[in-house]
Amino acid sequence: MVPHCVFSKAQGAHLTDVDGNQYIDYALGMGPTILGHAPETVIDAVAKSLRNGQLYAGQSQAELELANRLRQCIPGAELVRIGMTGSEMVQAALRVARAATGREKFVKFAGHYHGWLDNVLTNEYTFSAAEPHNRSAQATSRGQPPGSLADTGVLPWNDLQTLAAYLDRHAWETAAVIMELVMCNTGVIRPAPGYLEGVRQLCSRHGVVFIVDEVVTGFRLELGGAQRTFGVTGDLGIFAKALGGGVPVAALTGRESLMSLIGSGAVNHSGTYNSNMIAVSAAIATLDALSKDGGAVYAKIAATGQALMDGIRGTAKRVGAGLIVQGYPSVFNTCFGNGQMINSLEEYRRCDVPRQQRFLNALLEHGVRPTARGTWFVSAAHSDVDVQNTLAAVQYALKACE
Repeated sequence: MVPHCVFSKAQGAHLTDVDGNQYIDYALGMGPTILGHAPETVIDAVAKSLRNGQLYAGQSQAELELANRLRQCIPGAELVRIGMTGSEMVQAALRVARAATGREKFVKFAGHYHGWLDNVLTNEYTFSAAEPHNRSAQATSRGQPPGSLADTGVLPWNDLQTLAAYLDRHAWETAAVIMELVMCNTGVIRPAPGYLEGVRQLCSRHGVVFIVDEVVTGFRLELGGAQRTFGVTGDLGIFAKALGGGVPVAALTGRESLMSLIGSGAVNHSGTYNSNMIAVSAAIATLDALSKDGGAVYAKIAATGQALMDGIRGTAKRVGAGLIVQGYPSVFNTCFGNGQMINSLEEYRRCDVPRQQRFLNALLEHGVRPTARGTWFVSAAHSDVDVQNTLAAVQYALKACE
């Protein structure tokens, strides 16, 4: 278990706890603070917005500006709805898909995370091509009613054959397929070549709404998110985390024919804090910073993150640690296995979890903080000195966890 820390301050790429200990932060609030903690541009924009009020219970010029900005950079964003959290927008997307199709069930993938609400919090397979008989999805939290998962099908990801077999049998009752385009919540596993294109084709063929969950990848892989990176566009897209630079805000985007169901009021999406001025102002300021000078900040993050990944790999190789480093410069994962890249949830589950915990504990003791599952987020605030100090901590931690 990673020791519990209570923090008192965050600035740039660093955290300070209540005892005065400092950490190089790669958790970044679980990903949102892509510009670093307390970035001046975002803080100033929020402070300025507060002089004009916090919440209007009505539309504002700033909300319309943000929506137009999102339409310009996100593939397929014909209409936009602003909310507060990724979990909320997942439920809005599923509701829209059901309204549009008249179907009730949906497909998610084991190892993907779409929020903590009852109907999506499950990770065990309910269908495979080799064993096609339906099984009930399993609740994973106490207090989670099993009946809440009655409409949830759970499939293996990166397996086009199984999805095709499932839709051949169940498309008539399936409203949506929802997925992360990169399995960032489990190992930062990349999609297999042709997989995303195949999913897109299957959904189009069967009239199933393809929902892409870009809560992690949106504005982190690049300004247009993973849809831009891979050239595959969902019918609906969900964004949060990096969109607000650390301030809570989320967005649902997609085809006008689907999104207009919310606009007309046919599909309800209520929320007292939707499009509040703090969130909207932070998002606009974050987008300004990310798009400035042709997206120069992404080049900086890529260079820093690549140096960090290469350095961790090199250190692990020198000490023979069997540490796997995979993902992207802006978000990657470390875990202990046989040295080969991980391509599935099954392979990830075979990793050495106790050794991973010892490694993470040792890093924290040495002033470096990835997430508790071994995901590393890199921000524009991380410096070459941070990388050097991190690699020194990695060398210590690899020896300590043997």
